[in-house]
Amino acid sequence: MSDSAAGSHATRRGLASTGSHPSWRDLVELVRAPAALSVPGDVIAGAAAAGRLGPRTAGLAGAGVLLYWAGMAANDWADRDVDAVERPERPIPSGRIRPETALGVAVGLTAAGVAAAGLAGGRRALAVAVPLAGAVWAYDLGLKATPAGPAAMAACRALDVLLGASGGRLRRAAWPAATVFAHTYTVTALSRSEVAGATPALPAATLAGTAAVAAAAAVGARAPVPAALAAVYAVRYGAPQVAALRNPDAARVRASVGAGILNLPALQGALTARAGRPLAGLAVAAAAPLARLLSRRVSPT
Repeated sequence: MSDSAAGSHATRRGLASTGSHPSWRDLVELVRAPAALSVPGDVIAGAAAAGRLGPRTAGLAGAGVLLYWAGMAANDWADRDVDAVERPERPIPSGRIRPETALGVAVGLTAAGVAAAGLAGGRRALAVAVPLAGAVWAYDLGLKATPAGPAAMAACRALDVLLGASGGRLRRAAWPAATVFAHTYTVTALSRSEVAGATPALPAATLAGTAAVAAAAAVGARAPVPAALAAVYAVRYGAPQVAALRNPDAARVRASVGAGILNLPALQGALTARAGRPLAGLAVAAAAPLARLLSRRVSPT
C-alpha cells in the first residue's frame, strides 16, 4: 500500500470513529434492533382480539417495529448528555454515531412507520399510528424523566396493541392492551433504577405486578396454551426480579429490565392464544428465545 493510500485509509478510519460513517453494527446497536422482536406480538395480540388477524397484520407489525426503532434512536439522541456520563459505551457518546445522524435516523424511521401503517391498514390504522408516533416522541423528549414516564411508555405499547386491532372492534382489544400496558409499566419503572440500583421496595412492587399481569393473560381461557405461556412469562421475567429483591443493585435491576423486554413475546403469545388463536400464540412466543439469543450480541437496554 502506498503512503497516500495508507493515509486515505487512515482518514476513512478516523471519520468512521467520529461517527461520520457509522457501521451497520453501530446502527443496530443504536436502535436496539433485536429487541424489536418484542413488537410484532403486540400487533398480533390486538389483531387476534379484534378478529382482524390476517395478511394486513404483517404490514402493521412492520410499522410497529419501525416506530420502535425510531423511539430507540430518539431516546439516545435526547439522552446523549446523560449517556456521556452513565452509558459512555453507547453509540453517540462513544463517538461512533453523531447526534445529528441519530436524529435523522429517528425522524426517517418515524415517517416510514407511519407510512407503513397507512399502506397496510388505511385511515383507521393511521388514526392509531399517528398518536403512537406522537407518544413515542413525547416520552423521549419530555416525559421520560417525569413521574408520568412509566405510564407514557406503557401507553406507547398499548397503542401498539390497538394498532393491530385497527379496522376491527377496538373494544375487544382493550383487555390485551391494558395487560401489555401494565407489563410495560413494570419494566419502565425498573429501568429508571438500572444505573444506580434501587431499594427492595421497587422489585417487590414490580414482581407483584408481574404476577397480576400473568394472571390477566390467562384468565377466562378455555384451553391450556394461554396459561402455559403466561406461566413461562411469569417465571422468565419474575426470576430476575426475585434476585433483584434480594440484592437490588444496578446489575440485577438491569437484568430484570432485559428480561421484561425479551420475554414479552411469551405474554403476547398468551394473549393471542386467549383470543382463540393458540397456534399463532405459540408462534409469537417463539420469538422470546430468539430475542434472548440475539441479546448476547446487542443489549436490549
